Amino acid sequence: MSELTRIPAPDGVAPAAQYSHVVLGTGRFVAISGQVALGEDGELVGEGDPAAQARQVFENLRRCLAAAGATFDDVVKLTYFVTDMAHMPAVRAARAAYIPDDRLPAASAVRVAGLVRPEFLMEVEAYAVLQG
Repeated sequence: MSELTRIPAPDGVAPAAQYSHVVLGTGRFVAISGQVALGEDGELVGEGDPAAQARQVFENLRRCLAAAGATFDDVVKLTYFVTDMAHMPAVRAARAAYIPDDRLPAASAVRVAGLVRPEFLMEVEAYAVLQG
């Protein structure tokens, strides 16, 4: 795990409620591709259910991070792609199960017209920094 510094409200910038404006650290950079709600068997988890899809997405992110020797403590940035901003409360709830409020990474949320398959409601990618 790397030593990361989180700056939720730089001088002159409105405080962030659900993310940190700045996260910095030194070490090895890890990029995790956007994860969707596919289970181990490659089947969709939670058709039409944003909460179920969000839980699966974060579990997939956890597994990908583990494969790189990382945890959510090492994540510096999350990018959320959602087909409807109304899904963000479900995304935040799933995130809260993995990342405590005092360790929030930088984040961006983007509403998209669609994802690679129409049944996917969201996709989340992660960037992490591991101690060098």
